[in-house]
Amino acid sequence: MNAFYLPDSSDPDLFHSTELTRGPWSPNAQHGGAPSALVGHVIERCEPRPGCRIARVTVEFLGPVPIAPLRAQARVTQAAARVGQPGRSVELIEATLRSDHGPVLKATAWRLRQLEPELDVLAEIPAAGPLPGPDTVTPGPDHSFPSTQLVGFHTGVEYRFVSGAFRTLGPAVCWIRLRYPIVAGTSPSQLQRTLAAADFGNGVSSVLPWDRYFFINTDLTVTLHRHPAGEWVCLDAVTYPERGGIGLAESRLLDEKGPIGRSTQTLLLGTR
Repeated sequence: MNAFYLPDSSDPDLFHSTELTRGPWSPNAQHGGAPSALVGHVIERCEPRPGCRIARVTVEFLGPVPIAPLRAQARVTQAAARVGQPGRSVELIEATLRSDHGPVLKATAWRLRQLEPELDVLAEIPAAGPLPGPDTVTPGPDHSFPSTQLVGFHTGVEYRFVSGAFRTLGPAVCWIRLRYPIVAGTSPSQLQRTLAAADFGNGVSSVLPWDRYFFINTDLTVTLHRHPAGEWVCLDAVTYPERGGIGLAESRLLDEKGPIGRSTQTLLLGTR
């Protein structure tokens, strides 16, 4: 087992989930980062256009994603020209993941054409200060993922906490890197790496004890103002809970060169 999904040899839309996709809430359900990255895989391969890149992805989890074969499909549903410019410059892509029992995830993505020549920068965004890189952080015993499962998404990912920890309640800054390809026989793209990491926002910045509460995200939105670089993605994450059982997790996303975007997750809170 050297990947999160194995492509079917006879059906290009079918992917077989491995145990590496397992999440923390059920031994039979996937961590949200795995199918989010898989849907990123099919979105990037949907009628690719040179000079364009994905600027935003929103993933809606329609229910627990089973550790089972999944049919992944994507299509361009909307395309338009930029004002005053010829050709397609803005495209909306829709994607779905289905199990034998029906759809389990749907996603939309905006793919935008990049300008050539680039715009003159009118104002620089003030830097937030240097952030310790992953090579400067030493993993500690409290950095391990709080799961009773021997194999899961937590074992297919490497963590380096700059501040906070899984078992330390409150905001956290954490570098995340995939140990394996999302799809066997391929190399993870920067979008796939970012989607996989961003879904950990509510986990690294948890404000409720894992053994007493659940805090499951119903969605994930990732907006990228810059294309990521390198294997590591950093989450500067915070969770906002409310007593009514609804919360929000928000993460500033960075690579080793600096900020790349933001992610948000709507949370369902409750007692175990």
